[in-house]
Amino acid sequence: MNEPIRRLSVLALVLFLILMGAASYVQVLEADSLNADARNVRTLYREYGNFRGPIIVDGEAIVYSTPVDSPFNYQRTYVDGPLYASVTGYYSIVFGRTGVEQTENSLLNGTADALFWSRLGDLFAGREQEGASVELTIRASLQAAAAEALGDQRGAVVALDPRTGEILAMVTSPSYDPTLVAGHHTPTVNQNYQALLADPTRPLINRAIAGDTYPPGSVFKLVVAAAALEAGLEPGSEIFAPKELALPQTSNTIRNYGGVACTASGDTTTLEDALRTSCNTAFADLGMALGWDAIEAKALEFGWEQKFDIPLSAAVSQLPENPDVPQTAMSALGQYDVRATPLQLAMLAAAIANDGELMTPYLIRAIRSPDLQVLERADPSVYSTPMSPAIANALTDMMVTVVDNGTGRNARIEGVTVAGKTGTAETGVGGSPHAHFIAFAPAENPIIAVAVVIENGGDLGDEATGGRLAAPIARAVIEAALALARGQG
Repeated sequence: MNEPIRRLSVLALVLFLILMGAASYVQVLEADSLNADARNVRTLYREYGNFRGPIIVDGEAIVYSTPVDSPFNYQRTYVDGPLYASVTGYYSIVFGRTGVEQTENSLLNGTADALFWSRLGDLFAGREQEGASVELTIRASLQAAAAEALGDQRGAVVALDPRTGEILAMVTSPSYDPTLVAGHHTPTVNQNYQALLADPTRPLINRAIAGDTYPPGSVFKLVVAAAALEAGLEPGSEIFAPKELALPQTSNTIRNYGGVACTASGDTTTLEDALRTSCNTAFADLGMALGWDAIEAKALEFGWEQKFDIPLSAAVSQLPENPDVPQTAMSALGQYDVRATPLQLAMLAAAIANDGELMTPYLIRAIRSPDLQVLERADPSVYSTPMSPAIANALTDMMVTVVDNGTGRNARIEGVTVAGKTGTAETGVGGSPHAHFIAFAPAENPIIAVAVVIENGGDLGDEATGGRLAAPIARAVIEAALALARGQG
């Protein structure tokens, strides 16, 4: 009789241990995956029911949590939602998170390790858990100026402080209102989201950093000019600049905008004048003379082919792989397979403005606990040094001539020295060109660097150029920055 009882006891013990092991496995090892499962309603209630911290611009909350009569307790409120959507993204119980709402989620919802002591204090005090506040580097007046100047044209504006890498403005158009997908009525949220997806203008795409990359056109000539100056040329050096340039190994030719000559007489011009007039034939020939290796090396130093998390993830700006001689000529004009984000183009301007030092771009200035203690503060850092101060100063002087009496005249500001470069990029057969402009000011002591990209000619269609379309937008943003610096913005 004892033997059967012992066997039964052993079997019961084994079954009990198996049950304990299974429960431990589910509760410990599988906890994260179960919590992350979209079907876990308790997880949804727990996360979306927390008091989420605000997102701050210039000391004011542009995103905050509002109590609602719902199982989720709170709903996100977006002040001037379309103005800041490219930065904040949305927080939706149906479609998840994007933008800063995603990258800083654990801080905003209060679960980050940095908030451990805050959570512990709330627990003992019987208070509701609260998330941290996220302070952005965006300046409200610059963001508004960029959005107003851009209007309803498809494109983007990015402005940086070249001295620190702070992103002062990041606007994409068209935009959308995050409130449309932040509601708690699932059928309405679904309907709104599907309408946004079906919109042919693609308002959910952040064109400033994460949409399609663009051929930069003549803005890329600054990279070529930097490589040329590093190779020993000077702004006054004479370079070949025919009215029409035959491309080696092909029957094709390169012409200047409008088919005009770059110089009134002869087939040469100075490097400075070639940049001032944005002479295609001169830079195509210069690109072939320098060789792709030199141009590529310089572009890499400016950030091409590199991944940037600001903390939003930016698309990688691309360069062609092993282009032949005629492809090198086209690449030197910012065409062929050269592609860039507006952020990358703003970084190009910022590096020149900052005496050749490129600062790492960033979007978050500080993180504060619910009791306003600073948990994290941005620490500006140098990303690379693409050029010496002497070369940066030479490029600055050349860019000033572009604005003073070259293709960038529409960026002139009375009493302020503006340095800039235009770009008009072909987009393919039948497509209107993209219009670009990058600039910084004041040229002698820059406080802002800005890049503007307008897709497919914007309001001007086939007649668009960077100087006509994009330069006035950059001017408006620079004027807003100058007003802010004077205490008027």
